[in-house]
Amino acid sequence: MSCSRTKAKNRLVITIDGPVAAGKTTAARHLAIRLGLPLLDTGAIYRCVAFAARQVGADWRDEQAVAAVATALDIQFITKGRTHRVFLGALDVSESIREPEISQGASIVSAIPGVRAALLQVQRDQATKGDLIAEGRDTGTVVFPDAKPKFFLTAEPEARARRRYLELRENGIEVEISQVLTELAERDHRDSNRSLAPLLAAPDAITIDSTRMSAVDVTTKMHLLVSNVRSRIKP
Repeated sequence: MSCSRTKAKNRLVITIDGPVAAGKTTAARHLAIRLGLPLLDTGAIYRCVAFAARQVGADWRDEQAVAAVATALDIQFITKGRTHRVFLGALDVSESIREPEISQGASIVSAIPGVRAALLQVQRDQATKGDLIAEGRDTGTVVFPDAKPKFFLTAEPEARARRRYLELRENGIEVEISQVLTELAERDHRDSNRSLAPLLAAPDAITIDSTRMSAVDVTTKMHLLVSNVRSRIKP
């Protein structure tokens, strides 16, 4: 079995998957802080591909052009205290890649086989450096299938749309909540029905419905479950 595909026996890889606005990014960040672990935001990687493709004028559905962008991607995650920043080269794109248009673009480019092939090993290599939290849509099913524990975070569509709407408003982006709900539905359909690495919960994932839970409640529940697993993994 390839060591790049699995974690070492004394290494902890935690995966958190789920649809957009289910709260997984917030939970992953908070859990990373509590556990003192690095965070691999795989969704941000695909957002960076979409952003970089737009910067060079490549159409998101041009498979060859976008795959070339992914292959040459120079991305860095930098954590300072409680702040997580994403850089493309020397450019801080932490806010830019969260724009609604880039979110839709990320969903489009993530379905391209050449893009996923270019980024898969990049993601797996992160687990060779030590314990890790990975957050995205297929981290527990494709990227780290042998990870433990795995979480799948979900919420009712209306709750997710409201969260996304408030997030966009806080970032100065004016949008109607009905539009946000429509875009979420479109992205859910696209992510769940793509032939390559569709959005779904791994058979051994722990599903958490965050509809009526605060971010602190979600993180606390995950922390307790992780602590039990961590105590069994560490010598």
